[in-house]
Amino acid sequence: MSAAPVAAAMREFSLDTRGGRIAGLRAGKPGDVRVLALHGWLDNAASFVPIAPLLPGLDLVAPDLPGHGASAHLPPGADYSFAAAVNGVLNIADALGWERFSLLGHSMGAGIASLVAAACPQRVERLVAIEALGALAEVPERTVARLRDAIAAARTLPGKSLRVFPDLAVAVRARAAAGAMVGSRLSEDAARRLVERGVVPVEGGFTWSSDPRLTLPTMQRMTEPQVRDLVAGIECPTRVIFADPAQPYLPDALRRERAALLPRGELVVVDGGHHLHMEDPERVAALIGDFFTAPATAGATAA
Repeated sequence: MSAAPVAAAMREFSLDTRGGRIAGLRAGKPGDVRVLALHGWLDNAASFVPIAPLLPGLDLVAPDLPGHGASAHLPPGADYSFAAAVNGVLNIADALGWERFSLLGHSMGAGIASLVAAACPQRVERLVAIEALGALAEVPERTVARLRDAIAAARTLPGKSLRVFPDLAVAVRARAAAGAMVGSRLSEDAARRLVERGVVPVEGGFTWSSDPRLTLPTMQRMTEPQVRDLVAGIECPTRVIFADPAQPYLPDALRRERAALLPRGELVVVDGGHHLHMEDPERVAALIGDFFTAPATAGATAA
């Protein structure tokens, strides 16, 4: 399939970072407002292709996060944890030569961006978080069970073979169906964008380029009080955009409670699906507006 739609909106880039080779897509130009755009779990930089041309004035850098898209996988023994992802994002910013920057994140990317903003207030100027805020929480009583499940899954992974798709159309349908299974319906057009960047050719067709270790259970999660402390520690101006209906793992009441903890936060809830920035980019771009380029304000609102 043609890569023309991607090339028209964003251009390819690659970086050598302390954590390995990072590939991605970039829009805007040097001198524009610096924004790192972090995609969701098992997505890639193409997640931001629909919205990039609708956000003028931004040097928008959308990396394929480690293990995703065209970026390098982490070395054997490394862990795809949220805590490790913080250093991964900082490594990308360092390789770009960015001491200060803003963050735009979707789903897992918004969760990672939350951690970066809380951990490094001296580096993060602003944050837009779409469909996540903070990390997924776990009750303390699940600590041992989660650890056992994660270790057991990791020990059996090396023996599993990757699914081979005979053509891209089959992979696109599989990606759309996978989203529907977890309550994240994805149009064929949006799924195609992600698939075209997220597969590699092999004998007999195509297979996912993402690291299979990304599908393993997380060994440890924060408790909800820890997540709330993290959110309360995000000092930069923050705009949170959630779709209605809410995802099962982050009910509406809980996400509103978290957003209310932001010292300089705004919450917007609109009708839509989990990938609303891909499915309705004009609307999401309008909600972002001049947030990244406007002077800082201290107010907090909810919708």
